Parts: sequence; C-alpha cells; structure tokens
Amino acid sequence: MSKQSPTSSNVTWHSTKVTKPMREKRNGHRGAVIWLTGLSGSGKSTLAINLEEELFTLGYHTYVLDGDNVRHGLNGDLGFAPEDREENIRRVGEVAKLFADAGSIVITAFISPYRKDRQRVRSIMGEGDFIEIFVDAGLEVCEKRDPKGLYKKARAGEIKNFTGIDAPYEDPENAEIVVDTAELSVAKSVNFVVDELHNNQIIDKNIEHALNLNKSDNGGLKEKVYSE
Repeated sequence: MSKQSPTSSNVTWHSTKVTKPMREKRNGHRGAVIWLTGLSGSGKSTLAINLEEELFTLGYHTYVLDGDNVRHGLNGDLGFAPEDREENIRRVGEVAKLFADAGSIVITAFISPYRKDRQRVRSIMGEGDFIEIFVDAGLEVCEKRDPKGLYKKARAGEIKNFTGIDAPYEDPENAEIVVDTAELSVAKSVNFVVDELHNNQIIDKNIEHALNLNKSDNGGLKEKVYSE
C-alpha cells in the first residue's frame, strides 16, 4: 500500500519486498535505536563508542551516529538555535529509523536537550525499537571535565545558546536506562547498559558470556576515561 507524502502529491512511498523482520532474521537480531542523551561532557560519545565495540564483538550489526560527526556532513548547515537543534534531531531520528529498519542496532550520541524532540523520534519508531538512555553526570561534573573547553567559553560569553549554561536541558522523565557516569567507569557503564539491553529484550545473548568478551588482563573491559 502506497503512502502520499504530506508535502507533495507527486511523491509516493514505495514498499520493498524485503521487510524489516526478514533483515532481522538474516542478521540474527532485532533492529533498534539506542538513543544516548545528556549534557556535553556527560560521556555520551565515549559510552557510545565503547558500547558499539562491545556489541560488535558479540556479533551484532552496529553503527554510531555521533552529534559532532553528523554536523560535519548531514547537518553541517545547522547552527545551535532552538529551531536548528530541533531540525538536527529530526534528521538524525529519520536516519536512525532507516538503520533500525535495516535490522541494525544504531547508537546515537546527541545532547538532544528537548523532551518533545526526543519524543518525536520515539513516535516514528516501531514498538519497542527506541531505547532512551539518560547519560547522567550532572552539570558540575560535566563542567569540571570540559574536554573541549566549551563550558569555559560559554561562561566567558564566547559561545551562545550552550546547553546547561544559557540554554535548557530537559532531563528524560521515563528513560528506559539511566547511567550515572559520574560514579561508574566506562567499563562498568558498558556492562550495565549491555545488561539492561538484555533485560529490555534488545539483545538476546547470555550476559555472563557477553561480559567476559573483550577483556583486558585485569579482568575488565579495557579501561577508558570519560572525556566527552
């Protein structure tokens, strides 16, 4: 059944013969969007990169969409005004949906400060395909880390509309997973998220086996420090 585009009567939706369930069966796992949200410096990118590595090691089809990386290309024309932030998340949500439809697990790392924008992304996904992870470190911790020196510039007035300083961040109210990266190391954060993804039936691996892959000699994931 075709769908008419809401913006043009000359654009028609073309359905394919290969469906999402067929792709998921071929991949051996379901497609989903793991959406990391939190302040700059909370650890989103670090967690996303290490989580992808762990899932990839376990045999999952994964990809990371990172906020800074996307602004080098797809969203290079957008600034940081509220309307640009909204469009940034709208585009990323549509791209993430395509990855999930392809049967992959896509991990996004975006501040995504507004609840309504995150909810809009959730609303276009299939039931249970959107897993919101609140990477919670607190403003004081994030500002102390300040890996890119952005908080310092924002406090000096060199950067306007900076989230947490002169632009709002709206904490998730019902995130599926909350990770306290002020207390947990990168390794423990990854292990915690893998466990929770199992509980949410996004991955279906033996957790004991999963958490013993990619270990260093000291019995934990290769230790890294949260920096962004």
